[in-house]
Amino acid sequence: MAARPRFTSRATVLVLVLCSLVAILAYPTRQFISQRAEISAQQAKADRSRQQVEQLRREKARWQDPEYVKAQARARLHYAMPGETPYIAVDPAGPAAARPSASASGVAAGAAPAASDGAPGGSARAAKPWYASIWDSVDAADTTDAAAPAPASPRPLPPSPAGDTSPHDH
Repeated sequence: MAARPRFTSRATVLVLVLCSLVAILAYPTRQFISQRAEISAQQAKADRSRQQVEQLRREKARWQDPEYVKAQARARLHYAMPGETPYIAVDPAGPAAARPSASASGVAAGAAPAASDGAPGGSARAAKPWYASIWDSVDAADTTDAAAPAPASPRPLPPSPAGDTSPHDH
């Protein structure tokens, strides 16, 4: 008996057709899967944006309430109503201990203290107005420059021409 060939011509053609179909459909299938993943990512991003918009709308609605605005002015800016004496109690144990409490005679109990910035003495610094902090930093920068050692071989400054009124010469 004659040996039958392992693959017939029909089987070979069928395998070639199947391989061609797989090769033809591979790229569109990969594109479809990647587009579905991108759509899912965009939907998640849109959901996060919607949640953020809702949170901002709620915050805007709170800011429309005059009582909330007063409470925020008291808490953040240390404002007080006329006739009230505001004060801030600082915890002597420092920021590692319980949060310092703020209270004022006649001020609403919901006023929150100024948050410490985490630096040593941050709660004491929060009690000062912002312009005092800026002035302290300018003073500190000035004393740092004065305490810095002079260069080993300073270059002499060129003589200034007569009538030069530039501020760096005065």
